[in-house]
Amino acid sequence: MRVSGDPRAVEAFDAATLQGVADRGKAAGAIRHRFFTNGGEVLVIDEWPDRESFQAFFESETDIANVMAAAGATSPPTIEFWDRMDVSESINWD
Repeated sequence: MRVSGDPRAVEAFDAATLQGVADRGKAAGAIRHRFFTNGGEVLVIDEWPDRESFQAFFESETDIANVMAAAGATSPPTIEFWDRMDVSESINWD
């Protein structure tokens, strides 16, 4: 998921709320979850068992919209789905 916004606002967002989103995501099937930034955008990379699990979670999770609003997002996030490739050169990715 990629969205324009202020990454510092995401980092400063209520930690308990962010942890709640992460906990509910894990309960819904999330395997990995991490935030990244290039300074003007926030990129969230998740690993899920399948697209349907992520979509069901994302559509039901209201706190994600609150985080995006706090970050000043002015448009919906771009969500892309990528499939893992079987290549042996991975470093520290199981």
